[in-house]
Amino acid sequence: MTLLDRVRSCADYNCEEFYPLLVDGNRVGQVSARNVGNLTDFKSIFEFNRAEIHLRKNIRGFRHRSSAMREVAEKLSSRGLISGWRNELYPVAHKFGVPAIFDIERAAVPFFGFRGYGVHINGWVKVGDDVHMWIGRRSYTKPTGAGELDQIVAGGLPSGINVMDNVIKECQEEANIDALMAKQAVPVGTVSYKTKRKEGLRNDVLFNYDLCLPLDFKPINMDGEVEEFMLWPISKVLREVAKEGVFKFNSALVIIDFLVRHGFIESDCPGYTEIISGLHC
Repeated sequence: MTLLDRVRSCADYNCEEFYPLLVDGNRVGQVSARNVGNLTDFKSIFEFNRAEIHLRKNIRGFRHRSSAMREVAEKLSSRGLISGWRNELYPVAHKFGVPAIFDIERAAVPFFGFRGYGVHINGWVKVGDDVHMWIGRRSYTKPTGAGELDQIVAGGLPSGINVMDNVIKECQEEANIDALMAKQAVPVGTVSYKTKRKEGLRNDVLFNYDLCLPLDFKPINMDGEVEEFMLWPISKVLREVAKEGVFKFNSALVIIDFLVRHGFIESDCPGYTEIISGLHC
């Protein structure tokens, strides 16, 4: 496998396989054709118009919409169509930075193809003249990517918290990085993708940060979501991230972005321009 293969694996998306979900005429989600039939029991909530799904116009306001969507999500979960319920709410909006039109359980986001957001922190260390990176192995009980490799810290962006505050929270929970150190994390852009997964459409934007850690720092997981941490030389990171099924699919993109930005993937690498363009959809 190659780095380009890893990027392409996160671009398994064909718009013709999905029905847009609209609220007040604005598309906020995309439901796979195979799942549309599972929504026909909710005709008091959704209106089906040609090849579109509309939230009914009488369902208005943040609270009313959130309540209606929770009802749908809970029933779909009880039927086994949504798994990994987390009791964590995600905001749904027309675009980032505007008020949410409703909240929904995190596990339901891919089913409806809503845009999700997360934070990923590359924890790196300078060892002499060489760069090393802290790698976390995800807990074997995680609902997604169990046992796969990840950044030192990564997490979704739930309702009611801004991006930097979420970085600080996740750093403490996942690696015992205190707030003073977490605030040194440098925002370095985003990675985005649309890809078909068993849970639905992953339509995500990841806010990426680089955090240079002291050589004597040792991460300690505090929330049970990480099995172990490993400090790898960047040469091993580069080798392992190209392999299939080693890193979690989206964490691999964040690693590749780091490697490009820091010059560890050079411009004569096969597929270089496609790799870079593929990190942003």
